[in-house]
Amino acid sequence: MDADEMDVDDIDSPASASGSLSAFLSELAAIHRRSSSSSSATFPPLSLPSLTLLSSAAVSASLFPRLAAAGLPSSSLLAPLTSSFSAHPAPAAAAYLRLLLAPASPFLSLFSPLPFLSFLLALRKAVSSTADTQNPNSSSSHGNPRKRKNQRQQAAPRPPSFLPEALPLLADAAGRLPLGEHPDARRSLIDTATELTAFNVLAAILGSNCNTDALQDVIRALVPVVLLGAKSAARAAAVEFLVRKVVPLGGEEGEEGVRKLVEYLPRLLGMKAPEKTEARVLAVEAIVEVVQVMQPHEREGFTAFVVTMAKGKAKGRLFAVDMVLEMLPVLLPSEMDDSSLGEDSWGLKCVRVLVERCSDTIGGVRARALTNAAQALDFLSERGVEVARLQEVMTIGNMDLGELLRRRCIDDKAAARKAALVLITKAIGLIGRPVDESLLSAMGAACSDPLVSIRKAALAAISEVFRKFPDERVTKEWLQAVPSLVIDSETSIQEECENLFLELVLNRVCRAANLNLDDDSINLEEVFPEGTLDLLKSICDGEVAPCIKRICASLGKKKKLRPLLATSLQNIVTISESLWLRSSKPIEKWTAPAGAWWLLSEVSSFAPKSVNWKFLSHHWKLLDNVGQEDTGKASSEGDPTSALWALDRVSLLQTISNVSMELPVEPAAELAHSLLTRIENFDMNLSEVDAHVKSLKTLCKRKAKTAKEGEELIMKWVQQLINKAVASLDSYIKGTSQDSRGCSFFTPPTGKLKGRKGTSTSKAMSEAVISVFTIGSLILACPDASVQGIIPLLHTIITSGNSEPRPKNLAGGDVSFKELAPSLYIQSWDTMAKLCLVDDKLAKRYIPLFVQELERSDLATLRNNIMIAMADFYVRYTALVDCYMSKITKSLHDPCEVVRRQTFVLLAKLLQRDYVKWRGVVFLRFLPSLVDESEKIRHLADYLFGSILKAKAPLLAYNSFIEAIYVLNDYTGHGGGFSESQGSQSSQGSQGSVRGSTLFAIGGNDERSRSKRMHIYVSLLKQMAPEHLLATSAKLCAEILAGVCDGLLSVDYAAGRAVLQDALQILACKEMRIHPSICTDNSEMDDEGGDGRTASALNAAKGRVVTQVAKKNLIQIAIPIFIELKRLLESKNSPLTGCLMECLRALLKDYKNEIDEILVADKQLQRELLYDMHKFEAGKGKSSKEAAEAGPSGSSPGPGQGDVAAKATVRSVLKEMNRNVPTPPLHTMSVPKVKSVLGPGGLSASRRPAAVLESVRRLEPFGSDDEN
Repeated sequence: MDADEMDVDDIDSPASASGSLSAFLSELAAIHRRSSSSSSATFPPLSLPSLTLLSSAAVSASLFPRLAAAGLPSSSLLAPLTSSFSAHPAPAAAAYLRLLLAPASPFLSLFSPLPFLSFLLALRKAVSSTADTQNPNSSSSHGNPRKRKNQRQQAAPRPPSFLPEALPLLADAAGRLPLGEHPDARRSLIDTATELTAFNVLAAILGSNCNTDALQDVIRALVPVVLLGAKSAARAAAVEFLVRKVVPLGGEEGEEGVRKLVEYLPRLLGMKAPEKTEARVLAVEAIVEVVQVMQPHEREGFTAFVVTMAKGKAKGRLFAVDMVLEMLPVLLPSEMDDSSLGEDSWGLKCVRVLVERCSDTIGGVRARALTNAAQALDFLSERGVEVARLQEVMTIGNMDLGELLRRRCIDDKAAARKAALVLITKAIGLIGRPVDESLLSAMGAACSDPLVSIRKAALAAISEVFRKFPDERVTKEWLQAVPSLVIDSETSIQEECENLFLELVLNRVCRAANLNLDDDSINLEEVFPEGTLDLLKSICDGEVAPCIKRICASLGKKKKLRPLLATSLQNIVTISESLWLRSSKPIEKWTAPAGAWWLLSEVSSFAPKSVNWKFLSHHWKLLDNVGQEDTGKASSEGDPTSALWALDRVSLLQTISNVSMELPVEPAAELAHSLLTRIENFDMNLSEVDAHVKSLKTLCKRKAKTAKEGEELIMKWVQQLINKAVASLDSYIKGTSQDSRGCSFFTPPTGKLKGRKGTSTSKAMSEAVISVFTIGSLILACPDASVQGIIPLLHTIITSGNSEPRPKNLAGGDVSFKELAPSLYIQSWDTMAKLCLVDDKLAKRYIPLFVQELERSDLATLRNNIMIAMADFYVRYTALVDCYMSKITKSLHDPCEVVRRQTFVLLAKLLQRDYVKWRGVVFLRFLPSLVDESEKIRHLADYLFGSILKAKAPLLAYNSFIEAIYVLNDYTGHGGGFSESQGSQSSQGSQGSVRGSTLFAIGGNDERSRSKRMHIYVSLLKQMAPEHLLATSAKLCAEILAGVCDGLLSVDYAAGRAVLQDALQILACKEMRIHPSICTDNSEMDDEGGDGRTASALNAAKGRVVTQVAKKNLIQIAIPIFIELKRLLESKNSPLTGCLMECLRALLKDYKNEIDEILVADKQLQRELLYDMHKFEAGKGKSSKEAAEAGPSGSSPGPGQGDVAAKATVRSVLKEMNRNVPTPPLHTMSVPKVKSVLGPGGLSASRRPAAVLESVRRLEPFGSDDEN
């Protein structure tokens, strides 16, 4: 039998053991004789059969008597066995352990520190080789397929495994070894046992000699295993060992040092806890398991340590907010009483740690504290803590929970905003009623956040508030924020918005389906569930209605609208009418609950069979009859009931159109005749005309036998109505013309005659207005109708105020309808726009007139309507309108807020749909909207630039930034405004753009103008990536600062000084500063997609590279320019020197320890710069102190005096600064160098590197957003 194939069981037989033992003794005797006769210190290893023999328990028991009989000392075993550790690790280690544990073993002769360390090393090698055997390297097998095939055919026999026996033997030996005398051997044994997860060995060490040093070594070895960043069997076993073996050693009977070690064990784990989230959470879980089995006083001591950590460094604070959350179940009993959250209780202190850290200076700590606070509230609520007590617990100082959440909802860190919204969802019961308006506004604003995850959290938070507190203010804010998300770019948000609207609005309205009117009911609010009527009233708001229409259409297509909803709305209208009649009030004054008819008109098309025809017929007759009575009287008196009835009639007609297929034939014909008659009378409210025309068209289409018959019928009555409307308008124009011509030949009427004539004229004008409006509605309903007769009349009206010559026989040519009948004048423009939409030849003739009227009209209503028409023209006739964009965008600066907002919304939609491009004057004229006087326009602009523009044209802010500085300051010199060559190249057209840039400039050096411009700059900087910020900084230095030095930009004028001051403030602002963390901050949220760790690593590397390039940019470009600019401003005694010093101080603040490196070539310049900065800061502090002392006296200087005083202060400071050591000219100084950046080919000349500046000036844009 081969020695390698020898089995341990074969050796256990007495015969074979006796023979093998004799052979082993002979081998050992030979080695001993050789070592005695030779002076060499090396010993040959034992053979594998001998080692296998020694690893047998039977052989090792009889070995030492045989050694004595053979005259061999027991120490002769140690040297050859030590040599065998490297040759045959596993059998040698097993043999060594057997010899140590043998009954007659000379223990002290065999145990020695160096051989023991060799034994431990061999044991580790044996474990490693066993792991390699069980998991062979895939690369070796893949590299040679033929070899892998042979390996499958001839599997080599595995050697016997000694490890299962070795580890238990090691545990037995560890309890007997004198490890206390050999600390190095003990540490090595502990490290080996920890690496092999042989925790029984550690238990044996602690059981035999549990002193402070041994326990300290065990804890030191276990801490890295416990704090592993991933779950594993070794980590779980290590934690269990700490809980079961280590912590019980700290009992009262143990020695003082051991008790201290056990008490400080969780603190050590907390101090060494990793910073990454997953690893930190695992560390917290392990610490909690340890703390749970500790004594109460030890738990309290650890809690006090954690509370102290919450006030320390950022890493400790982050660990503390996770730790206190997990400590709450340990500290608070399952059955809590009033003392559990007392003032001195550790549970209360832990909760307050979370609340305090919600306002931490580090964004990550704030976010984690908010997230944990939400979980803590859930835990406390489950334990039965009362709401009043929770409100007290969550209050810190004068800041209650509502104020805390409001601040965090507008936090600058995305993670904190999301966590605050999640906390609102959990803590809505603690906020109480009424909900603070500022908190509601913050949640509503979060619904339009650029990040998808935050919009989702805000949607859930504000919906939870609406679910719990459906009062009027919450309902209004919810409807303003949530329905608009139906047009969100994220599909999941759209679906969630629809589901929430169905749950919180439509299902709530459905509760009124089966309600009945009681005999004692008086008030309408008492009949329906709370908030139902307010909800209906709010959903028909003009700003919300388009989004709700879209939601209802989407729900209807998905068949989620229940027929019960239509039944409920009918029931609401019926009960309202019955209650009104019960109180004996005139039916003419009754109106249905606001929003009921409107919502029924939206849902009826998806549930036509649920709408009762008798119900529709009854209310149509009622509303139609009331509408025909005293129409002129109601309109002249401005009766609000009449306007509400008109809106209800519009919604009712829409409902009838939706269910027209379900109507009986005869009632449908009667209704069509009634509608046609009402239209022919030209006495309706304008809001009703479109509804009548659309309803009549729908009835004709659906009730006709064939489609051709329906089209012919529609054409017939449309042409009939157009002819009557033209006749009515022509009659009014002729009558007005005759009155204006003959008024000078007759005595003016007086008394009753004047009143009758005035009433007749007013009625005729009203009929003419309705006729014009009806023509526009008819031509949109039937574009093929003939309108030749109306065009000359409309032309006469819209050009009546012009001075152009007209034919003498043209009626109305000498009448100014703009002054005589403004409403007719406005409606004529609207109808002409509708005609142009269906006739391209007419559009070519009249679009220039629309643009001209848009610029010069003094009627805000007309400008608003023309703006809407121009947006429609842009979609239909893009090439015709494109050249007028510079004139159209002037409406963004219209004096009327409604016109400005309408223009902004319409142009934004065109930009989103790519009808208008972000080039030319468009982008620059949108910028002042960021600081508009209207809060609504500012909010829209923030959303446009922060969300839509950032995604659609991410490079636009960078490419247009320098130009924006010139335009906003109205600087038309070098680099500013638009040249004629630029205007000719732009397809948007830029004629008159210089005049337009003055209109949109925010010039002036006052504080208000500077703050407005700075807000715009900051908004653009926030849209830039770090590399774009870096390039923008270089362009500011090369184009503006260097332009001043070269004389290309004059600072002798106010506009030039303002440009330079803006550039310096931009370079000094915090948004321009580039840190390595800025890359990770931009992508810190949005859980969707991608490998988070890989992206984080790439962003971190990108941040480091950008930071290094920023430093190089500062050294090579900025510092030389600043030196020359400082000399120039000092020579002119300019007050901008103070701004320059402030900017330079801000730029070098992050490089305080590297100023020597930055200015390594010129120590004199370095000293001057530091001295100037120090003196400037000292003078600034002195002036602020004097201002503070002069403040309480009540004497405040005027604006002029303040400027004079500021200039005098700057002059005095500069004079003092430069009294003894003036800054020398640039040509006498060496250019600053940094060896590590510039290298051998660095700057050596004394002048500013012209090649670098020229390359920056000619820097190409990163890419054109127009190609997107």
